[in-house]
Amino acid sequence: MADTIPPMSFSPMSSDAAAQSLSGKRILLVIGGGAAAFKSHDVIRFLRERGARVVPVLTRAAEEFVTPLTVSVLAGNKVYRDLFDLTEEAEMGHIELSRDADLVVVAPATADLIAKMAAGLANDLASTLLMATDKRVLIAPAMNVRMWEHPATRRNVATLRKDGVLFAGPVEGKMACGEFGFGRMVEALDIVDSIAAALAAGPLSGQHILVTSGPTHEPIDPVRYIANRSSGAQGSAIARALVALGARVTFVTGPAQVPPPDGVQVVRVQTARQMQEAVTQALPADAAVFAAAVADWRVAREVTSKIKKDAAGTLPVLEFTENPDILAEVAQMGAGRPALVVGFAAETDDVVAHARAKLARKGCDWIVANDVRPETGIMGGDENAVTVLSAEGADSWPRMSKDAVARKLAARIAQALST
Repeated sequence: MADTIPPMSFSPMSSDAAAQSLSGKRILLVIGGGAAAFKSHDVIRFLRERGARVVPVLTRAAEEFVTPLTVSVLAGNKVYRDLFDLTEEAEMGHIELSRDADLVVVAPATADLIAKMAAGLANDLASTLLMATDKRVLIAPAMNVRMWEHPATRRNVATLRKDGVLFAGPVEGKMACGEFGFGRMVEALDIVDSIAAALAAGPLSGQHILVTSGPTHEPIDPVRYIANRSSGAQGSAIARALVALGARVTFVTGPAQVPPPDGVQVVRVQTARQMQEAVTQALPADAAVFAAAVADWRVAREVTSKIKKDAAGTLPVLEFTENPDILAEVAQMGAGRPALVVGFAAETDDVVAHARAKLARKGCDWIVANDVRPETGIMGGDENAVTVLSAEGADSWPRMSKDAVARKLAARIAQALST
């Protein structure tokens, strides 16, 4: 079908590279109930051959396809099965189990498990672990082609991708039921390669970075609002570049024109006050990049009915009040402040001078300044030319694509956090 959900997987790694990234790693493997569950045996075997420790979790449905004894023997570890097992909870509670891992893997990830993850259900051990974990999650979907193409599955997969869940497959092939199409689980070695790629140590591996992006919309009445011309393209590119370096990214975005990148946890907001709340909820973070173009003001008294023109042509009078200064609040918060706070300054004149004043006023570590006069085409365009200001001075970069700016800034962030 032309509109089939595209499969998504990691690039293969060499066996040496895979072994290096997996050695000593702890993998929490959730095995779902489906015909592809037999492949979990090889996944466990290959992971252990490469030096990983596997902690298996079986759903009730999985026990119809693979036995706990076989899985336990292959893993060389206890199999966890029951959320309400008092012995298991006494030895290692499900919260600790969900977080005492380097990566959580679901293979096979059935339509039912995917739906539970997308809806936030937690009514058995597997779904509770997936809700309670603070680690990255990689899933290997496996289901009938019609189930994979069902609108409900499409919605659920889209939700998980926006939440930052990683995918290995599925691929096109013959199903156990005899049908052919997308939905077949990738082979065990492909899953292991995907796990290795997810665990490959990037310079920002293990770091949590908060990124804000896009404009905010400040309502005047139910049909009108105050906004700006920010497309969100630069913020989205920065988040994507940080993920590529191994960071875990929380992406707080206003109503942007460009979609969020894959691999981030997306929090959507409309107003500055909603963004302020979302930022507070996302902390703590190792670094924070405030690329959003937050409206400086909002209408002091938003009305609940549309403002109408009257026969006399009387113009409405709008009284404004300041929005919260999210960048300054985080930069000056003291305890719990991110180690690196980066602000943005979109200016139309005296760009460097105004940005330097903003750097001092806000208390952040860096300001990324750019000239957004209409003739530059930067606001809403594909390119940018920035100057990065810090206590060490000003570093002006040539005009380049916003993706290139993002990659260069992400590399600089990685270097700063490593020192």
